[in-house]
This record gives sequence, structure tokens and C-alpha cells, in this order.
Amino acid sequence: MAQARDLLDAGERLGPEELRALQLERLRASLRHAYEHVPFYRESFDQAGVRPEDCRSLEDLARFPFTTKADLRENYPFGMFAVPRERIRRLHASSGTTGRPTVVGYTENDLSMWADMVARSIRAAGGRPGDVVHVAYGYGLFTGGLGAHYGAERLGCTVVPASGGMTARQVRLIQDLEPAVIMVTPSYMLTLLDEFERQGVDPRTTSLRVGIFGAEPWTEQMRREIEERFAIDAVDIYGLSEVVGPGVAQECVETKDGLTVWEDHFYPEVIDPVTGELLPEGERGELVFTSLSKEAMPIVRYRTRDLTRLLPGTARVFRRMEKISGRSDDLVILRGVNLFPTQIEEIVLRTPGVAPHFQLRLTREGRMDSLTVRAEARQGATPQAREAAARSIVAAVKDGIGVSVDVEIVEPESLERSVGKIRRIVDLRPRDTGQA
Repeated sequence: MAQARDLLDAGERLGPEELRALQLERLRASLRHAYEHVPFYRESFDQAGVRPEDCRSLEDLARFPFTTKADLRENYPFGMFAVPRERIRRLHASSGTTGRPTVVGYTENDLSMWADMVARSIRAAGGRPGDVVHVAYGYGLFTGGLGAHYGAERLGCTVVPASGGMTARQVRLIQDLEPAVIMVTPSYMLTLLDEFERQGVDPRTTSLRVGIFGAEPWTEQMRREIEERFAIDAVDIYGLSEVVGPGVAQECVETKDGLTVWEDHFYPEVIDPVTGELLPEGERGELVFTSLSKEAMPIVRYRTRDLTRLLPGTARVFRRMEKISGRSDDLVILRGVNLFPTQIEEIVLRTPGVAPHFQLRLTREGRMDSLTVRAEARQGATPQAREAAARSIVAAVKDGIGVSVDVEIVEPESLERSVGKIRRIVDLRPRDTGQA
């Protein structure tokens, strides 16, 4: 192991058999807690013909039913809570832009565990006590900002709670306060890079040495772009509010070979997204999580819709998951061809004259669905460079993915952003249409 063992916490020092024993102990307790205190789980388990005591091994978890986002919405706001309301110390919630929001509650112990996992993540990324950490995730009901904030403080870091937006001011703060670590969405990091260059400041001269990026899928091409333009280590962090928030898994800086899942608190599975069948380790499918230590809102076999595969551990005893390749609900089927936004991202990132910011717009004319790639031009790109970029993207999508698309090269910083990230898919088709 490249990192000194005395830097690791007790959970990271577990041996394989110790880990499995701890997981089973915590899993059985969590299933019992959910069954006894959450009516939804009691009914769900009973309908499936299973009870908590039927879980005698980790493999038995596959017998239990899934939890979906629709289940959380149907039990809005507090129906999934397993503790009395007076024990709740914080509430977070999704935006609710695609329907009723989901609400997540945390006890004091939940918040402490969460801070521990984010602290562990920052340390695995290369952060150390005493570092200044610039947090540019959005604060508020979104879990990113506060999750990163309290985790950095738990590690013993100094936090700059910058939140999202006010890009020019963020550039000034980074220059003046000299953070070593930045935690932000990868797409907003690229916006910061553009602002550094607009101000005539070489991004490679800053104090930053580590970037911890999450909240949206990003590719190896984007990692290379960020590392080359900023001279930092760019690593991935994973989480979702339904499970806890950021800090469910973290890429270790010494290997950069996928995200290490903190399996002593979150048990991962990968299933076939169509059949729901459990897949063997190494096969790509939909990621499912069961919490092992949450009090306020235990979650059992939560379908994340994120697509990845599980791999053996390298930097830690815990298993790894590949970088998220997309979401099952982000899949676009365009005239019979499967397409994910990350495939377009790879093409945009290698195209001269355009910035790594893009959006996919789905429309329908008559019976035919169409996809338009809207990509931002780089600052200073000439009209000729923009036209060449559009032609290049059209050709690359046709050759690499096998489908024809339209391409628009739009002005820099003209695509809408939310919590520092771009809304990747805009579906403008009539509501009663089927798949693209």
C-alpha cells in the first residue's frame, strides 16, 4: 500500500475476514432496524416473504426487495424515517425538479459518521490535516457543500465555504487564501479554469495540488484536461443523498483506478438494470446500495440508476467501483442506437475550438426524433474554428456512435448551470412520446 498505514483509520485497517464479519453484523442490525421502525420496509419485506433474521450471510441480502426513488417520493416527507422526529438533527432534500422531492434525515450519529467518511475520502485523495480546502459545491438542501465542509473540518482542515457561483471572486479567493484542495463539480472546475485564463493567471501556478470532483459523471479525458491545465491530481468522489451524501466512495490518489467503496458503512451490489438479477463481480450494471450504520433513514438495496461495475480492492481492502459511465435513466435511444452523455463528452473534449461544456437537446419533427449537441466555444475561437468544430463533432458522433446529430457551437458560458454543473439532457419532445 502506497500510503503509510498509520494514516489509515481503524475501518481501513480491517482484514478481509474482519470486514465481512463486521458487514454482516451491521447488515443484520440495519435490516432489523428498518423492519421494526419503518412501515414501508415492514410491508415490503412481508410481501417478499423475508424477515431480517433470514439474512444469515451477506449473500442473503439478494433475497430482500429493492428500494427506489419512487418509494421515497411516495413516503414524502418523513415516512422513511426510523427514529422519532426529535432525534433528527438535519434535513436534506433533492430539488424535486422531476417530481416530488426526496427528504433525508440525519441523527447526531449519522452526521458524525458522514463527517468521518468525507474526512476519510479527503485523506485518501491526498488532503491532510492543516490543509486549506476550498469548497465550491452548492450549500443548502443539496448535500455536496455541507457534506464536504464538515468532512474537511473533521479531518482537521481549514474550510473556505465558497459555494457555487461568483466565479471571478472564487478565482481571487483561490489566489489569496492559497487552498491545497478544491472540492467542486468537474464541469464548474472547468469554468474556474476558463476564468483563471481570462484574468491572465496561469492556473498551473496556484497553490492547489488536489481536486476532488463529484456530483456528475466525468470521463478520463476530462481528468486529463483538468490535470494538465491545473497541474493537480484530479480524483473522483461519489455519493448520493439517499445513501448519505458525498463520501460513499472515493478514488485514492496513489492509484486513480476507480472509487474505493467505504464498505464498512455502505454495502454495494451491481444488478442487471432490466431484470434486477444480481451480477457477478466485474460485470457492468446498475449500482445498488444498502446502508450498514444509518439510524435516521436506513436504506435497503437502493437502486441508484448509476451504471458501473465492482472490482477487487487495490489501495484499500474495500472493493472498488469504476467511474460512473452514466445513468440508466440518462440513456438516450436515438433511432435504435444507445447513447450516453459521457460518450459525447469524450468527443467534445478532444475537439479543438470548443470548451468542455455541452448539452444534448432532444426534439421531434413528425415521427422522427432528433438530437442536437450544443457545445460552448472556447474564448477567442474564430467563426471558422467554430464551424470546423461543429463538422468534427458531427463526423465523430457518426463514426464512433453510429448516429447522425446536429451540432450548434454556442457562446462561452451560455449554457445553463445548476449547482455548478450543466444540465446535460433537455428533452423537448411532446410528453406522450416514447423512447427516442
